[in-house]
Parts: sequence; structure tokens; C-alpha cells
Amino acid sequence: MVKKDEFMREAIAIATANIAMGGGPFGALIVKDGRILSKGGNRVTAQNDPTAHAEIVAIRQACQSLGTFDLSGCEIYASCEPCPMCLSAIYWARLDKLYFAASGLNAAKAGFDDSVIYDQVALAAHQRRLPSEQLLAIEGEAPFDLWAETEHKIEY
Repeated sequence: MVKKDEFMREAIAIATANIAMGGGPFGALIVKDGRILSKGGNRVTAQNDPTAHAEIVAIRQACQSLGTFDLSGCEIYASCEPCPMCLSAIYWARLDKLYFAASGLNAAKAGFDDSVIYDQVALAAHQRRLPSEQLLAIEGEAPFDLWAETEHKIEY
């Protein structure tokens, strides 16, 4: 338990230090076999990249370090409960476990409220606040048909 607490304190320290560097109050790190593999702070405003959340930064670095998109065998420590994008990335990366400190409610109180996204995802595309329209549905199936027929593909 002590090691887990140390890793979480490091994620929180990254979040705290990140504010002074012009980033948001979020930090994350990825651990494999009891060692820190990567660290990430929120770089959204510093890099003008809305996807540069701490968890995404840490995942990208870990994947580069290991030379794989599959982070099975790794755990992520986040200073805050991940947003919907980061939670999705954590699932896609196949991380074994997520640890977080502050809750999404704490983030919302500080102005980082993700509830609208969670609410929107549950709706059908035509009901969402973001106008969405499907075009060329039949033609859009062609890449998936080709993928299904391709023998030498890397599945993920």
C-alpha cells in the first residue's frame, strides 16, 4: 500500500507543479513492475492541444517507451478521476488498473465539469447538442469490409 501512496503522491505533485508551468491541475503516471514508466502533466493550453490531458500524455510516452499500443501489465495513477476521453484511452490502452485521487466532483467545482459529455454520449447521435449527420453510410462500410478481409493485420 505504501508504494501505491507514493505513486499517487507523485501524480498529485505533477499536477501541482504543472500549474506553475502554465498547465492545468492534473498529473498522471504509468507504472510497470513497480517502476514509473512515464509521467504526464496537463498540456492543453501549453501545447494548444485539447487532447493533451495528463493521462493521454502519460499513455503516449509509455507506448513510445515500450514500442507498443498495448499497456497490459501497467497501471495508471491520476491525480483526478479521468474525464471521458481519458477514461476511454485508458480502456483502449488496456491498462490493468486505474488509481485516482480527487473525484470528478472536485474537478467540477474547480471548473472542469465533464458531466455534459457523459450526458451527451448516452444520447443517440441526432439528439446530441453537437449537430451530427450521417453521410454516405454504405460507402463508409467499405474500409471495414476490407479490414475484415485483410489477413495480415494487427488487431487492437
